[in-house]
Amino acid sequence: MTLIGLSAVVAGMQYRIGTLRQMGPGFFPAAVGTLLALVGVLIAVSARNATESAKGAPGHSHDLPDLRGAVAIVVGVLAFLLFGKFGGLVPATFAIVFISALGDRSNTVKQAVVLAAAMCVVAVVVFWWALQLQLPLFAWGA
Repeated sequence: MTLIGLSAVVAGMQYRIGTLRQMGPGFFPAAVGTLLALVGVLIAVSARNATESAKGAPGHSHDLPDLRGAVAIVVGVLAFLLFGKFGGLVPATFAIVFISALGDRSNTVKQAVVLAAAMCVVAVVVFWWALQLQLPLFAWGA
């Protein structure tokens, strides 16, 4: 995750960054890449701390890692790409949030639906209305 974030920053720096008032085409990839890299570092640090605290616990040395969350996030991103191209912003946002939320074993399907619906509202307000992202809300059959 950190490497992908750093790659996005490097790619974004190839374009004009601009300012917060007049963002250039490189601003968004650089900003999101920076956040992604920071989140990757924080995940690595927290995982290392969790591993060190679990070393003394019996039965943890041979357990397989739980890949449910990682698989859900990857499938969610792929669904976002597919629905973003053929369905629009709302279905793409719903798909990525719903699928990714199911990666957490403590979430129920109902909780994932409510979270995905709430994030669709946020995406419409922030990306479509405020930032005027050029992605239609719904694009079925387009």
